[in-house]
Amino acid sequence: GASMGVNVGLDKVRFPAPVPTGSRLRGAGKIVAVEEAKGGVQVTVRVTVEIDGSDKPACVADTVSRFFP
Repeated sequence: GASMGVNVGLDKVRFPAPVPTGSRLRGAGKIVAVEEAKGGVQVTVRVTVEIDGSDKPACVADTVSRFFP
């Protein structure tokens, strides 16, 4: 039911492993927090970019967005 969403930015960005040339990557997002914020809702999504065949991800970043009715 949101009529507008605003990208607030990034929080906690990490690069645990380098990405070798030609690697296959995949990304996934998971909602880690939802909070009320000045007339709307603030949502934090943890985005993980994985390298095929690697134990460590290439990037883990928390994106912060606000949604308004």
